[in-house]
Amino acid sequence: MNGIELRNVSKSFKGLSLFENVSVSFEKGKIYGIVGHNGSGKSVLFKMMCGFVFPDQGSVLVNGIELGKNKRFPENFGIIIDKPGYLGDKTGFENLKYLAAIQNKISDEKIKETLEMVGLQYTLKQKVKHYSLGMKQKLAIAQAIMEDQDVLLLDEPFNGLDVDSVENIRNLLKSLNQEGKTIILTSHHNEDIELLCEHVFRVRNCTLEQLK
Repeated sequence: MNGIELRNVSKSFKGLSLFENVSVSFEKGKIYGIVGHNGSGKSVLFKMMCGFVFPDQGSVLVNGIELGKNKRFPENFGIIIDKPGYLGDKTGFENLKYLAAIQNKISDEKIKETLEMVGLQYTLKQKVKHYSLGMKQKLAIAQAIMEDQDVLLLDEPFNGLDVDSVENIRNLLKSLNQEGKTIILTSHHNEDIELLCEHVFRVRNCTLEQLK
């Protein structure tokens, strides 16, 4: 199938069982919400979906290809997990330029355009170490979407954003989804989940319960 599929996945972390025999599919082009209390395993779930960690048992497939067999990391994934690390002595634009140089797929213009989309001025000379939490969050979102990634895994993308910025990023995610992007996100705010997500899963009792 086109999308992400977990087949009979079990995973423990630091001696704690987080997932037991979980099978679930995330279809291409939809927005999914993942909810659950802190420590329930949401971040570990995201890390398994993008090849940062592997299941103890079972398999994770992206577009029908199992991660870890011949392919470590899936292509065209935009990711926010934990706190992204940046070069504190560089500007936001300089940081994204360094990251863009890895694959060399996009121009400076595209980086500037993406910064404006998330509400950061690309001309800003302020170094990232002096950024507020909200500004760092916008930079993380810009990093996740700037290369026109097909799948966005966004762990708490609204964290630290003010009301206007939340509205802007919600609208941005909706428009990216309308372009056909698959988006899987977590949020502590039910409103984000309710307004954005077609399907919602809750991490509970080592499994994923479908709520919507």
